[in-house]
Amino acid sequence: MVIQHIALGLEVTLEDEWLWGWDVTPGIVSVWAEGDGQVQIWRRTPAGLVHEEARFRPWALVASLEGLGEQVTSRELAGDGALRFVVRAADTRTLTGAILAAAGRRRGHGVAHLRELGDEVLVLPPEEQYLVASGRTYFRGLTWGDTRRMQIDLETTGLDPQTDRIFLIAVRDHTGSVELLEGDEPTVIADLVDRVRASDPDVIENHNLHGFDLPFLDRRAKRCGVPLALGRIGTGLRQRAARRGVAIGDRKVRFIAPGRELIDTLDAVLRYDFATRDLPNHGLKSVARQLGIAGPRREHIRGDQVHTVYGTDPDRVRRYATADVEEVAGVSRLLGGAAFALAQMAPRRYERLADAGPATGVIDPLLVRAYLRAGEALPAHAPGDGTEHNGAALHLFAAGVAQHVVKADVASLYPSLMREYRIGPARDRIGALLAIVDRLVDQRLAAKAAGKAAPPESPERHAHEAMSAAMKLVINSAYGYLGAGGLTRFSDIHAANEVTRRGRETLALMCRALAERGVTLLEADTDGVYFAVPEGWSPDDERRTVAEVAALLPPRVHLELEGRYAAMLSHEPKNYVLRTYGGELVLRGVAFRSSRSEPYGETFLRAAVERLFEGDVAGVRTAFLAAVSALRRRELPTHDVSSRVRLTKTPAEYLATRESRRELAYEAMLAAGR
Repeated sequence: MVIQHIALGLEVTLEDEWLWGWDVTPGIVSVWAEGDGQVQIWRRTPAGLVHEEARFRPWALVASLEGLGEQVTSRELAGDGALRFVVRAADTRTLTGAILAAAGRRRGHGVAHLRELGDEVLVLPPEEQYLVASGRTYFRGLTWGDTRRMQIDLETTGLDPQTDRIFLIAVRDHTGSVELLEGDEPTVIADLVDRVRASDPDVIENHNLHGFDLPFLDRRAKRCGVPLALGRIGTGLRQRAARRGVAIGDRKVRFIAPGRELIDTLDAVLRYDFATRDLPNHGLKSVARQLGIAGPRREHIRGDQVHTVYGTDPDRVRRYATADVEEVAGVSRLLGGAAFALAQMAPRRYERLADAGPATGVIDPLLVRAYLRAGEALPAHAPGDGTEHNGAALHLFAAGVAQHVVKADVASLYPSLMREYRIGPARDRIGALLAIVDRLVDQRLAAKAAGKAAPPESPERHAHEAMSAAMKLVINSAYGYLGAGGLTRFSDIHAANEVTRRGRETLALMCRALAERGVTLLEADTDGVYFAVPEGWSPDDERRTVAEVAALLPPRVHLELEGRYAAMLSHEPKNYVLRTYGGELVLRGVAFRSSRSEPYGETFLRAAVERLFEGDVAGVRTAFLAAVSALRRRELPTHDVSSRVRLTKTPAEYLATRESRRELAYEAMLAAGR
């Protein structure tokens, strides 16, 4: 089926609509829907912000119509999927009540909550119902820089909102101007609300916004009696359940400001580090330094000393707080593009996609929209049949130091094999997963090419690179989606095992072909192959060898030379150190680096590895003895023997389980009287 895409003047297929939606309304920056079917939509246009209202009829997917009353309308979908009926009502209360009442009659006992029905029903949040049914998505026609963003950062007297207070808030608006709000706490909070209302940002963001700033701000605003009207509608914040949220009662939640998107740059950092594994830790200062965002004269103050320093040198704290919001803006610009691009595809609110897992958080919503657009019934989650998931191939051919090392990279091997051999979920009746992966791969290649062609640092290059990163995230999750057991709607362990079988065959072919060309294999897995080349080989020899092997692979499997290194220390699979031709060390794997490692340990490792690369075994011993001596003599500063860990339990919660399991971090806090 081919459809003319009116806004872009392009012909698009029904399968394209599964990926992008079909409504071409531009500039949506926030959507808020209520259970009564009322929808508020905000759009950024050349003329400014536009606020629109719309209505939708709340809907759900159910497996049975038996017992549903006349207040509910229904439509049967094609196919044999378990969720075969779309049911609608005037509002969510009526719809939910009818579904629960019907289920109670069928079961012979009352049903209090939809979650008790399991796979008999699928009900999405109101905004997602609207976006799925309308075919709309966020940010169509916008670049990341077109959105109006505000960064905020609280400075508090401590970490406990019950006893501590806010004494300063740094606010950076969309123009880049930074304002510091100071004074008594109620005035500071009220001033923040005023600045948000005046600037009218589409996005409010900070690092650990949902883990600290918003929960603290919400609690203090209530204690001060200040309405925290940070949204475009309403007088306070709302809550939603979240995987990575703050514990309130017996559940984890994140706060919502209707009409604005609340973005935590920590989510972008975690997503980035999951892919690259090259951040020493996830704190703002460390990330900003690693990414080259931090200024050379950046003010540093230990967290528990900020308020004390404010009493003696307030200008220093002001510089510190200003740097915080500047760095948040920088991290958002560099790492936040993937979530922005995902919101142009998936039918979910932007802020929910920012912290969503790529399988259930991105692929599942795309598939739900695809099936409803195609008029097809959705299958229920299916339990496994006992078949075990076959692991991926992983080879360590040689341990120790090798010189003149090349990495040949396989771009998205498993998704490429899924495409090449048309391996998809058996229950995917319309082939939606493969169709989405096909389009993502093709369009990612186009986005990468367009990004390279755009001027450096330009909005165009940033937009294309962000779109490429978002597509890669979803593409690489497609295989994991297959093998996720009953966690995903279309999981298929047999299809996943067929992909891994093909992957092992492909990897074996690459390794044989490389060895036949005279290289020394070091390590190989689904990401690629590290190998050492003979002395005297030129870069052209290396490229020619990779190209020859690439020509032997299936057409959709792409092998390319990703990197050249002066040396490599192989320790164990996925744990190695690379030395660039410029002398820089790149540490990979938990054996060499961890966010919990003490700085002195990494300093020793780097010194020892440098000696190994030089063949100086005696120098390794010298470095070891020097590190031990410094520890014994207590010559190291406290920072060098400390590590950063996240504590999630209150003292009372830890003490309740202390006798059965003692944890060092909590013991240290108790010993310090905290």
